[in-house]
Amino acid sequence: HAPLRRAAASSFYSLLGLVTGLVGCAPGLNRTADRWEALYSRSLARIPGEKREETSRDSDYLLGIKRLRRLYCNVGIGFHIQVLPDGRITGVHNENRHSKSGKLISPVERGVVTLLGVHSGLFVAMNRQGKLYGSVSLHYNNECKFREKLLANNYNAYESMAYPRMYIGLSKNGKTKRGNRVSPAMTVTHFLPRIYSAMGVNSELFCRQSQSDL
Repeated sequence: HAPLRRAAASSFYSLLGLVTGLVGCAPGLNRTADRWEALYSRSLARIPGEKREETSRDSDYLLGIKRLRRLYCNVGIGFHIQVLPDGRITGVHNENRHSKSGKLISPVERGVVTLLGVHSGLFVAMNRQGKLYGSVSLHYNNECKFREKLLANNYNAYESMAYPRMYIGLSKNGKTKRGNRVSPAMTVTHFLPRIYSAMGVNSELFCRQSQSDL
């Protein structure tokens, strides 16, 4: 089935590239393109032959799948998360090398991932006060792990594994919000892992398969 998947991927990227190119002329297409990205990302993550319960879709649809993505939050004017070399984490509207280079979203166990800034080499982490920071591999711990939850609107929410009920969130100005002051009911915690674009846009997020890969 690999050739068929590659052919389907090629066709999708061509179509997505066309829609993306039209967005500038018809802003209303932006949501359509984002939705196609989300649906296609979900289809790539499904594991053939595995029974998937609707009630547990947010915990096993990404099992074992590594993804290079840009995390997009549709709040305010819209922002992608970036991890700066000095450990600061912010949202950026006009992308730069820190946001474009991607994040590696890596499953470490069922439904739990790490988010690694490719350009900075730092993990997205959250401390007990709910503040986000960039952590080096040497200090890798549970603060670098997040439960990735698929929401009904096809966006994801990222809950701290170390501190339950604390979520990654961005304000309407692109600043990070304290994890204990937001919830999945708020759009500031909704993120779309945007796939690599055929138009030449690099992705922003990477995932590590397990701690042994560090």
